[in-house]
Amino acid sequence: MSTTPQTPTAPIAEAGTVAVAVVALLAGAVAMGVSPVFVRYAEVGPFTSAFYRVTLALPLLALWARLESGGQSCPRWNRATVLAGLFFAGDLIFWHLAIVNTTMANATFLATMAPVWVLMGSGLFIGERVTRQMFFGLGFCLLGAGALVGSSVQLEPERLDGDLYGIITSMFFGAYFLAVRVARRHARPGLVLYRSTLITAAALFVAALVMENDFTPASWAGVAALIAVAVISHAGGQGLLAFALGHLSAGFSSLVIFLEAVAAAFFGWLIFSETLSPLQFAGGAAILVGIWVARPRPSKSNAADLAAPGAAPFTGVEQGPVAETGETASSPFETRP
Repeated sequence: MSTTPQTPTAPIAEAGTVAVAVVALLAGAVAMGVSPVFVRYAEVGPFTSAFYRVTLALPLLALWARLESGGQSCPRWNRATVLAGLFFAGDLIFWHLAIVNTTMANATFLATMAPVWVLMGSGLFIGERVTRQMFFGLGFCLLGAGALVGSSVQLEPERLDGDLYGIITSMFFGAYFLAVRVARRHARPGLVLYRSTLITAAALFVAALVMENDFTPASWAGVAALIAVAVISHAGGQGLLAFALGHLSAGFSSLVIFLEAVAAAFFGWLIFSETLSPLQFAGGAAILVGIWVARPRPSKSNAADLAAPGAAPFTGVEQGPVAETGETASSPFETRP
């Protein structure tokens, strides 16, 4: 009597989850990349629009968090979630300061340095090993980002403050990736984004109150733009990012966000008739190549392990000694407040 060997289904299922997470990450990057279009029509100042972006998304995020809990009690707040909210507020605040004090091209290019900090901090702060493919992918993506905006970048002494704000923006966004990645070890994406957005909204309310005095859009078109940026770019874009960071490494995820710059350039061409040069098309292609090079894949040792019955599924993350345990990392993001 012969027996048919069973094919392990867990690795296949987990590979499917990773594929879904990658698609979610791509869609999230596009949703975040369209946000400048809505901000142009918002009819309020940049800090106020940032406040509305997160605040108007809160009802949707609260509903998401409630539905995904299935009636179960929610885990306690943790430091990573609080830091994620503060880091994202810092990202938006310094991004708008950079826009005001330097050229849009300078601000955009310097903000794309976020993956550099993510790759540097992944092993140092959250225990995730960064592969050579990720560094190669980062190189392609940086070249692509430079091609997208490089012809407009200007180095002028009077704009150094704004350029510094752009670098600080990238550091805050990089820290946000690391914090959300850790927060997702303890909670579902809706809860992580809802709680962190509460913190972000409080911080941005103070910033808008101090920096601006016009809180009301002049027309219904402005109201619609604010609702759109809240629903599409924050609840949609950041929500998909939060989901993906539960299944993909922070390093790879940060590289995919380079697509945000590609999407912004595309929507600028589509809606505002902004010209795209052959160099910019080449830059977009280089970013796509970089993401492909850095894509998650099992190592040879992991591939052999997956063939064994009862093996742990591949998660798309190159695990370091801390990431293997998931819950016991000695990360500064892990301690509860």
